[in-house]
Amino acid sequence: MKIRFLMLSLILSLAIVSCTKDNETTNNPEITPEEAAINAKIDIANDDVIDVASDQETSTYANTTSGRSESFTVSPFTICATVTRVPAFGTVITPGTLVTKTIDFGTVGCTLQNGNVLRGKIIITFTYEPNATSHTITYTFDNFYHNSIKFTGTKTFTRTMTIETPNSPSHPIVTMNMDMTATFPNGGVYTRVGQRVREIIEGYATASWTDNVYQVTGSWTTTFPNTSLQTSTITTPLIIKMSCIAVNKPLIVKGIITFERNNHTATLDYGSGDCDNLAVFTINGLTFNVVIGN
Repeated sequence: MKIRFLMLSLILSLAIVSCTKDNETTNNPEITPEEAAINAKIDIANDDVIDVASDQETSTYANTTSGRSESFTVSPFTICATVTRVPAFGTVITPGTLVTKTIDFGTVGCTLQNGNVLRGKIIITFTYEPNATSHTITYTFDNFYHNSIKFTGTKTFTRTMTIETPNSPSHPIVTMNMDMTATFPNGGVYTRVGQRVREIIEGYATASWTDNVYQVTGSWTTTFPNTSLQTSTITTPLIIKMSCIAVNKPLIVKGIITFERNNHTATLDYGSGDCDNLAVFTINGLTFNVVIGN
């Protein structure tokens, strides 16, 4: 009888341990390379949105009557997007005027020079203040897709001009406040809240945008389809080289993002500066190559 009792106790103990491990696996999942790739896709979309919105805001200051970059002939974008403005193009804008610009990429798909395909609209609103050193722009999406991922949400970014120093000319720093939802083609919904700060560190004073180099810092929280929360922090600044657009590759070439979720930590390393579409994902001492891009 005592032996049977001991056997029953042992079976129950093993069952409890097994259930506990199953629950830990279900409720405390590790971060996967596939999830890192999903994060990277959202990152790339964030950068394209900032490029589009910043280009259209600054072009207004370049020419208040017709500044629109409608054909994007001198920017990183293609001619398949059209731009409308309130007040209408041809109208002189005076300080204090509220400006709304709608960048329409159509319903079929507009391919940017970096290979990403956009459709739908990005709408930006800002107050025209030519003498201000800091400008706040509201951006929102209207049926907007980036590489078949639908984005919704409304938030702001701020463009601030630095003070010129002997070692550094005045240049813009753009702080993007993120509060957006990304819905992937498989139905997975990801919500991101946080901040990305992007500073141009090379090429600002030249006539071409192709030699521009940007540095990105920031952190954000992403809610995954299973409602788990993940914190992402750029622990080594990301470097974006616009010259990589010539080989139609993702533009982030260097830097490290650290992910934390459910007591797990992982990193995504974009490399040493080469124009490629590979990054290295590391967790628990194991490394995986991750293909970044559309």
